[in-house]
Amino acid sequence: MDTPDLPAPDKSYSADELAALSGLPRRTIRYYIQLGLVDRPLGETRAAHYSWQHLSRLLRIRELTERGNSLEQIGQMLQGPEAQPATMGPTPGTISIQSQVHLAPGLSLLIDPGLANLSPEQLRALARDVLGAYQRHANNKEEPAP
Repeated sequence: MDTPDLPAPDKSYSADELAALSGLPRRTIRYYIQLGLVDRPLGETRAAHYSWQHLSRLLRIRELTERGNSLEQIGQMLQGPEAQPATMGPTPGTISIQSQVHLAPGLSLLIDPGLANLSPEQLRALARDVLGAYQRHANNKEEPAP
């Protein structure tokens, strides 16, 4: 996904500018505000404006939705790891797509890219790194002591 360079922190935007820069319709932005995913605008009515933090948050939400995350998952991700329960996993009835990397007979790595917050490129790089580490380990096994 191509995202514009984030502007200076002191820049403010109208609702139309924010929609254009984020690539999201104004209605969607209002919905995200209603859900609490994005902070309310600064100021009131026609004088309301948005900051670079609003734009940054919207771009992050857009990126996460394009990766297939639900708005509920995104809300949990945006709260940060300290706000997430320690046993955060899929809720009953949730459908997820998982990637299984076969390392050797009987040895696989199972990854949920959405829950792990990995892009396809990051997933491929992780799989290559884990496979390389396993192969190095398998090649460097010490002979058992007699």
